[in-house]
Amino acid sequence: MKAVVLTKPTKVEDVVLSDVEIPKVKPGWVLVKIKAFGLNHSEQILREFEIENDYIQKPVIPGIECVGEIADASDSGLNVGQKVVALMGGMGRSFNGSYAEYALLPVHHVFPVESKLTWAEMGAIPETYFTAWGSLFECLHLQPSDRLLIRGATCALGYVSVQLAKALGCNVIGTTHKEEKLSLLKEAGCDEAILDDGSMKSKISGVNKALELVGIKTLRDTLFSIEKGGIVCNTGILGKVYEWNGFDPIKDIPNGVYLTGFFSNYPTQKMIQDIFTFMDKHSLKPLIGATFDFAHIKDACVALDRGKVNGKIVVQI
Repeated sequence: MKAVVLTKPTKVEDVVLSDVEIPKVKPGWVLVKIKAFGLNHSEQILREFEIENDYIQKPVIPGIECVGEIADASDSGLNVGQKVVALMGGMGRSFNGSYAEYALLPVHHVFPVESKLTWAEMGAIPETYFTAWGSLFECLHLQPSDRLLIRGATCALGYVSVQLAKALGCNVIGTTHKEEKLSLLKEAGCDEAILDDGSMKSKISGVNKALELVGIKTLRDTLFSIEKGGIVCNTGILGKVYEWNGFDPIKDIPNGVYLTGFFSNYPTQKMIQDIFTFMDKHSLKPLIGATFDFAHIKDACVALDRGKVNGKIVVQI
């Protein structure tokens, strides 16, 4: 089969397809014939520097999500040809991931789905929609009456979060640090679009829920910009600051404001099905910014690195 194989930090210009053996099945694992997968910034991080860490299997096929069909069900009880979604759980780091024509995956992170969506549309859902869903509903307990701030809303996760929150009935404020993207936030459905200069406190009011996608770089400002009793969920790291050095929870979390975070490593069958049910109920189509054929995986990775695509990048096989 064809696959992207990494052994060391790799420039995007050096991403190539290699010929490797189709994996052999083993108990507790299933072989998935991949039909489509989305690209994620965590894969860019892996390619650029994370691969040097000892906890990364090397060589490794990257890719933390995919959709496809069961090619060999092993002892899973699933059926050959059954449509499935797979994501996280060490995929593309502890074991080979989805930048390939086939993937051998642990059955506990492979979820059967029923869907009328195309493979490309399905490919836009797993990691991005699961992360948005968990952040909004599990962590922020989002309600139709909420006024939601999405900081860093012009990434794929941001657009999806806007879509889900507006479908629920929320008032949504989106931010971007690029003036030329303000109109895109309005087109995405935001009630307000704000240019982010690093300080939100004087720019917003009445916000009781906040989804922080820029991350540590702006988190403290977000915490001090929302209403007492509000909740902030830190999910993203667009600001490329990965640790909050000197964090003092007594001083850096305002009185009566709640801080949580969403880690997308633990999907469940119910949550995945809830997402597809919500999409059907509200007649939503997954948000795709660009689609590439697998033969052009390097071009897809270049598009990811440059951040020029407004929405999810999907690769079809």
